[in-house]
Amino acid sequence: MKVCVTGASGRAGRAVVADLIQHGYRVTGTDLATPPAEGGAPDFLRADLTDYGQAVEVLSGADAVVHLANIPAPGLRPPSVTFNDNMTMNFNVFHAAAQTGAGRVVWASSETTLGLPFETPPRYAPVDEDHFPVPTSTYALSKVASETVAGHVAEWSGIPFVALRFSNILGPADYQTFPSFWDKPARRKWNLWGYIDERDAAMAARLALEADVAGSASFIIAAADTVMTRPSAELMRQVFPDVPLVGQISGNATLLSIERARAVLGFEPRHSWRDHVPADLADAAADDGDGGSAG
Repeated sequence: MKVCVTGASGRAGRAVVADLIQHGYRVTGTDLATPPAEGGAPDFLRADLTDYGQAVEVLSGADAVVHLANIPAPGLRPPSVTFNDNMTMNFNVFHAAAQTGAGRVVWASSETTLGLPFETPPRYAPVDEDHFPVPTSTYALSKVASETVAGHVAEWSGIPFVALRFSNILGPADYQTFPSFWDKPARRKWNLWGYIDERDAAMAARLALEADVAGSASFIIAAADTVMTRPSAELMRQVFPDVPLVGQISGNATLLSIERARAVLGFEPRHSWRDHVPADLADAAADDGDGGSAG
């Protein structure tokens, strides 16, 4: 299968390109930014996907697309620019995929569609796909609106569209900062202490290319654990005491439910920050957890 990866020079894009190549896919990357000197797509096309003609050109001949090219977070650009650019890129890629005969579109939606940042508490936890849509920024709104567009283009074209609502994408270098907020759980409440390792994000994209799905489907993609050493239920009782907990929440289990991704995509996270932070440091923080501050 020949796959076009948009946003191939970004953090998630580089991880997806590497994973797909490792698993035998032929990959063409595209981005406005220069590709990395090493580890990039063997074939690379520089393109501005806010231009429909360029989107058609880069997707021509691709069997599928993994679409990651967007302004990646709120606050990076003026709100109007974020919304307009993301919507334009997403429509252009979705429609171009249908026009050029691509067999599937896997694309990066966002955990922000679920209500992040949780300054207003979630209705329940763990938060699952049914908590959608609660956009609280123009960035989140661009993703919610794009999921609607994807649904209609999927109906028109018969092409499966798979939206991956990625949690905060991190890697081993980031995990060394985790101890700084273990005694301050409110500092990471904004996404219920969630994250996803960049390698597992890439795996999710590949599984979404291979899964037996139809129409337009959306999945939360998060690590199996939180970024914290304290038990998840305890964190919720301290920081969100009025939010009902649904079902059993054991240990440090994620509060961004990945059960649907497990069932449909076969997604099972393989990487955790716990593999990179000294065990004695994490154990000491867990032992001291009862005295942690909510600030």
